[in-house]
Amino acid sequence: MRDRFSCHAPTLPATKQPRSKSLAVTVHDVARVAGVSIITVSRAVTNPDRVSAPTLDRVREAIARTGYVPNLIAGGLRSRRSKLVAAVVPSLTGGVFTETIESLTLALGAHDYHVLLGQAGFTQAGEDKLLDALLGRRPDGIVLTGVMHSHEGRTRLLASGIPVVETWDLTSTPIDMIVGFSHERLGFDVADFLLSRGRKKLGIVSGDDDRARQRNEGFCRAAARGGVRTPQIELVHSPTTHEKGRAGFAALLDKHPDLDGVFCGSDALAMGALTECLVRSIPVPEDISIVGHGDVNFAASLHPPLTTVRIDYDRIGRTAAQFIIDRAEGRTVDNRIVDIGYSIVSRGSA
Repeated sequence: MRDRFSCHAPTLPATKQPRSKSLAVTVHDVARVAGVSIITVSRAVTNPDRVSAPTLDRVREAIARTGYVPNLIAGGLRSRRSKLVAAVVPSLTGGVFTETIESLTLALGAHDYHVLLGQAGFTQAGEDKLLDALLGRRPDGIVLTGVMHSHEGRTRLLASGIPVVETWDLTSTPIDMIVGFSHERLGFDVADFLLSRGRKKLGIVSGDDDRARQRNEGFCRAAARGGVRTPQIELVHSPTTHEKGRAGFAALLDKHPDLDGVFCGSDALAMGALTECLVRSIPVPEDISIVGHGDVNFAASLHPPLTTVRIDYDRIGRTAAQFIIDRAEGRTVDNRIVDIGYSIVSRGSA
């Protein structure tokens, strides 16, 4: 039969003053309340499988009673495991990266790892500053967005020995591991799609970040191969929004009113383009086809429904999590480069 006991607050020696509210409850207090050694409390917190069920119950009840918060950093230093994974994204605006972070968090959480999320912006300097803060805390893994890092940042990541997963991009020379897709190839395929619809006067409304640049280069290369004029490009500052999409598309149309096919670097930009078409009474897709990128949750319910590029955000997060778990727990990762691809979802706007 499992032991039960009544748990009381720690009793201090009568010769001492009551505990100041500014003093934290310690492992000594928990051990005294539970009637066990300090080592047993530590083991119950860090390696509960090594503690008998009755004793584990006593320690946990003592922790609940005293409000004790284990010092996981100190424990991590001894075990060389922090159980933290740092995830770095350029922006949380628009929710483009949200699904990946959610699946990453859930997959890691199933193995008792926790995600520390950082927003680096769209510059290498912003990423370097964030990495300076993260590397010294020795997370069990780092998940990055993209492959464009500064020389100093890449050197520090390699020297750290911490498992690193780059996401949302593709290269044959990752820092460590990578799961993503080719932005250059994606842009090429979108241009091919528009050309197959008979569109010959193409344009781009795009953010100004590195991944957008790769998509634009692929798009222009496909246009050149298709024998049409060089696509007109209107750049907006990343992160992209509906407002920037409408303004960028308006500027593009004012300069090139004969456009009949436009690739928008995000679904938010494409929604702005659709709004501007509505205001100008330009029929879509009869006069102009519009293609977005991302297939976010509002894309299918726009009017007309948005043709866009679908990315398996969930798979990126789950794969990155498994990479980190395998490496942190000493397993070999044989396939360090995973191309998840993408698909063009054809709807009413094109």
